[in-house]
Amino acid sequence: MRDRKNDEAGEAPGRRARGELESGVLAALWGADGPLTARQVQERLPGDLAYTTVLTILTRLYDKGMLVRHRAGRGYAYAPARDEASHTAARMRTLLEHGSDREAVLARFVSELSEEDEQMLQRLLTGQDGERTGEGP
Repeated sequence: MRDRKNDEAGEAPGRRARGELESGVLAALWGADGPLTARQVQERLPGDLAYTTVLTILTRLYDKGMLVRHRAGRGYAYAPARDEASHTAARMRTLLEHGSDREAVLARFVSELSEEDEQMLQRLLTGQDGERTGEGP
């Protein structure tokens, strides 16, 4: 019997969601203290991914400009080109820019925030945290 959920998403049963491996690799690199080799990334990922699969994902992320690399022995060590917050903010901005009704998207986004996140957003928008206005503690 086929997995209806995967069929509806256009994915074959047992396959990972699109972008799941890239997200896992980025998460492993963001969680590291410094650049990692493909073997080190492979060791930090769940499951039993082939080394060549991890290397392919690293190469694709590098080609997209999401990673930087430097020589480490006969291969490379990889690090994220930007921190996780910057990456997530850029993705959010891209999604907003591709929507046909920015106001509706922003209104829905804000309406679904927790009270704590809404207060944090308000502080950021008014510059009360000191970061937006350039004022330090």
